[in-house]
Amino acid sequence: MFDFAVRNLIPHLDGRVILKHGRCQRLRARSRSGMKRTGKKTATDRNFVVALSRGLDVLRAFQPSDGLLGNQEIAARTNLPKPTVSRLTYTLTKLGYLTPVPRFEKYQLAPAAMALGYAALSNLGVRHLSEPFREEVMRATGGAVAIGGRDRHSMIYFGQSRGSETVGVQLDVGSRVPIATSAMGRAYFWALDEEGRAEVSRILREHYGSRWPKMRDGLERSGETVAKYGFAMSVGDWHDDIGAAGVALKLNDGTGPYAFNCGAPAFRFTEERLINDIGPRLLAMVRNIEAALGGLMPQSKKEVSKKLKSGGKVARVAEGFR
Repeated sequence: MFDFAVRNLIPHLDGRVILKHGRCQRLRARSRSGMKRTGKKTATDRNFVVALSRGLDVLRAFQPSDGLLGNQEIAARTNLPKPTVSRLTYTLTKLGYLTPVPRFEKYQLAPAAMALGYAALSNLGVRHLSEPFREEVMRATGGAVAIGGRDRHSMIYFGQSRGSETVGVQLDVGSRVPIATSAMGRAYFWALDEEGRAEVSRILREHYGSRWPKMRDGLERSGETVAKYGFAMSVGDWHDDIGAAGVALKLNDGTGPYAFNCGAPAFRFTEERLINDIGPRLLAMVRNIEAALGGLMPQSKKEVSKKLKSGGKVARVAEGFR
């Protein structure tokens, strides 16, 4: 795949000639071993355009809290060689997706990149329709209520309702929370079918490495919570001082699933309150949204319980949880 890409797709990125010389081959091998792969599929899929993937990785490197990023910072975040990053940022600048700031030798996202995000948000009808429902739960609970979708190993917010009482939850549209430890991520995970959970588990395992077993155990336990109550919880699992409930939204148009959460400082959203108040409110909210959208109703407790082993332990997904 690498030689094919060099010859046909990205000669300007990874080599100016076909890499047949022995020294070049050794350099290529070291480059391969030092870079983090995006997944096994990309190594064998001839339809996968590596250059495009890398360019998008550069754009993904910019987070809402970032002002400017330099090539070295982008290289560290993407695990791409700095010379490759330099060519990618140059190309993205020429295309109008990055704006250079010569004074600091750094870049920021340009309007063309932001236009893609706004176009995506405008096409998410669930974001607009859910807003009054989110606002109502926010006022009733004093918590921040958000909706998000999956982006690799994280959930990314694309809708947020937050009031003056939620000063301890400083998240907004574009913020990310981890799938494995957040209430939103856990709700999303258990809304997937077995194949989907296996794939996400593989991605999480590769991302977290030695930290994955502990996270996996928490994710398994959250499945029992979903089976028992219909919603997921996270009390100090992601942040020590945040408590939240999460509920997945499944639609019949093939999109999603998405997930909602309602969170606040943990001293306000205790486990008891999450079980008896916040979680049930959020679950009722999501069911109302599904009815408004003509979506699928959440799985019944009986259906979810099929995912449990005898004794209440969640069955590990083959390939995923191992």
